[in-house]
Amino acid sequence: MSLMERIQAKAKADKKRIVLPEGAEERTVKAAAILLKEGICDLILLGDEEKIRAYGEDLTGAVIIDPKKSDKLQEYADTLYELRKNKGMTPEKAYQQMQDETFFGTMMMKKNEADGMVSGAIHSTADTLRPALQIIKTKKGVTTASSCFVMECPNKAYGQDGVMIFADCAVNIEPDAQQLAAIAVASAETARTIAEIAEPKVAMLSFSTKGSGKGDMVDKVREATELVKQQAPELNVDGELQADAALVEKVGQLKSPGSKVAGHANVLVFPSLEAGNIGYKLVQRLAGATAIGPVMQGLARPVNDLSRGCSVEDIVSLCALTAVQAQAE
Repeated sequence: MSLMERIQAKAKADKKRIVLPEGAEERTVKAAAILLKEGICDLILLGDEEKIRAYGEDLTGAVIIDPKKSDKLQEYADTLYELRKNKGMTPEKAYQQMQDETFFGTMMMKKNEADGMVSGAIHSTADTLRPALQIIKTKKGVTTASSCFVMECPNKAYGQDGVMIFADCAVNIEPDAQQLAAIAVASAETARTIAEIAEPKVAMLSFSTKGSGKGDMVDKVREATELVKQQAPELNVDGELQADAALVEKVGQLKSPGSKVAGHANVLVFPSLEAGNIGYKLVQRLAGATAIGPVMQGLARPVNDLSRGCSVEDIVSLCALTAVQAQAE
């Protein structure tokens, strides 16, 4: 059984309410029909009901809400105004914003009327995350929201039975040392709770291994590694490491002798969004890996972002994963 099959089985065992702000988008509607048929989660679709029904899919059991017509619209707008009035929010602007499906879906989670949200098939990451950061915010003690991909490689040569975490691939463009450390700690937690990696081994990636290269970019990764050791002393982390030193035992032990991580890494923390995004797409396309995500980390409630090039199957997978995140709350 693949990791995704196990995640779906977990989701079915304790069904959660997932809200889909892009309820009138074709791929989303097709995914919703599969999710409902398979009993993976309960669903709330946001949008014009006539457009949603026009696709002809069986949506039996789904709740369909048009935010513009909802009897909760004024209540939600009042809450948004109270949350954001010190940031210049007005009652009129709050009412207007709450007619947006993404803001409405996020407020449903704030009000505990939904357990998780999945969006991004036709919206940017920024459009998905902005309402989440404004309304539900980050978890207590978390300063950096981030993202990761759960990667499952068919040849199973690396990671834990082919399963790895790649971070950050969607949110933080040029993270500093403190942000990199936060990304590493959050990614290790995702590895445990979602990817079933009992012992995360975190590699802080660079073009340098243990001083073989010089410069500010190397110093940043080295500093981040030390911060992770201070913040999570129980965590197996090593850096800075080149990718081959992180993944290939012979190379890893040559370049970082005695390391518990080098050659055995299952969590890869990239030094920049550019590197992470390129890295996961190369592994996905060249190695035939399944890439689940991006999975958002550090938010107070589960909100996950789709790629605009996502397939129906990607939406099904991310909804199942979001439901499992909600179970862990």
